[in-house]
Amino acid sequence: MNRPVIRAAHRPCTVVVCRGCCCGNPRKYPGTDHAWQLDRLRAGAADSGGRFTVRTTDCLGPCDQANVIVVQPSTAGRLAGGRATWIGFALDDDCTDDLLRWAAAGGPGVAEPPAALQLQFVRPPREARARARR
Repeated sequence: MNRPVIRAAHRPCTVVVCRGCCCGNPRKYPGTDHAWQLDRLRAGAADSGGRFTVRTTDCLGPCDQANVIVVQPSTAGRLAGGRATWIGFALDDDCTDDLLRWAAAGGPGVAEPPAALQLQFVRPPREARARARR
């Protein structure tokens, strides 16, 4: 019996920016322009021609590693084995530049992350790891 082939809809790489209790908090990190970082990420997504999107969320969990950003793979990245990548201490322009380049290049499963950005990879909280195994 021939089964129909179901094709997954194309979903671009998604950069999820935490803006909960600690991330994006100018009292916690007064030397970081949190609004400018988010504006740069959104502008980069707008200029990417749909290669990646940016969204914000409430607290992602590892507050001791704020600012936290999660880069979720595109459909192609997921099919190639890419998984969500958690980045901690995303506070400076160099990190933001690396994030923009990696997301525009395809993100997890499609492009290798910059070496400096890899040093900022953090382990997701237990709840996120449990969801990923489902």
